[in-house]
Amino acid sequence: MKLKLKKYKEQLQDWPQEGYHLMAQYDNDRIIVYQSYRKNIGEFAVKNQYFGGEFSLDRMTWIKPNFLWMMYRNGWGTKEGQEYVLAIHLKMSAFKKYVENAVYSSYNDRLGISREAWQAEVKASSVRLQWDPDHDPFGNKLERRAIQIGLRNEFTRSFAHEDVLLIENISDFVKEQYQFVLKDDLDNLIIPQERPLLFNDESLNKKLRLYQN
Repeated sequence: MKLKLKKYKEQLQDWPQEGYHLMAQYDNDRIIVYQSYRKNIGEFAVKNQYFGGEFSLDRMTWIKPNFLWMMYRNGWGTKEGQEYVLAIHLKMSAFKKYVENAVYSSYNDRLGISREAWQAEVKASSVRLQWDPDHDPFGNKLERRAIQIGLRNEFTRSFAHEDVLLIENISDFVKEQYQFVLKDDLDNLIIPQERPLLFNDESLNKKLRLYQN
């Protein structure tokens, strides 16, 4: 695997405990996001290094840069149809384009626009953004929020092909680490190394509710 790994407990002491944080493994050129699929879709993606075959370009596809949020969502790869876990290395420029074009998936007053204006933005945009409670390895809710991004239309097509740098099958790694969770042995749990991401664009950080600690 090309993922950088680190013990969960060593990372935990450095992570923010509350608020909106885009937790991810990234550098200037790439960011890792996670998805889970049934075997046919996952195997095609790893073999061909793009999404095709039974992958639907007509449906919204959701990406998650936060490993533990993905593990909460797919039950550490145990949920039906989500057994094949992928780490997708994306171009950072593509990811930034996603969030620049993203519209919040639900309305609230913090958006600073009317519900009608928000509905018009939703209709016009092909990218959705939402913040959900982050979760610990056992699936317990945290005060910190985790981001997920939904792509459709031209963004799905771009994501499926040219935005991808590498697609890795991490299913076996997920199964191995899940054993530590089942044994309540978090001292030995290893996960991808993550840290909060802030963009060099204050207006974008503000839109995403990302703030420096």
